[in-house]
Amino acid sequence: MSAPVTRRSLFRPRHGRMIGGVCAGLAQRYGLKPGTVRLLAVLSCLLPGPQFVAYLIMWAVIPSE
Repeated sequence: MSAPVTRRSLFRPRHGRMIGGVCAGLAQRYGLKPGTVRLLAVLSCLLPGPQFVAYLIMWAVIPSE
């Protein structure tokens, strides 16, 4: 028999938030440091595209803890 597969769900944590908790939630989900995800988010906003709109949508869609 194999061990049961545990799946981390995506949610915005109550503790460790900066603005909306989206980056902290993504960091927990994928096993990264929140600072790294925040830095990548800020750097991606320097590129053309709808990154800020995507952040706002994730803030509205991802449930809070």
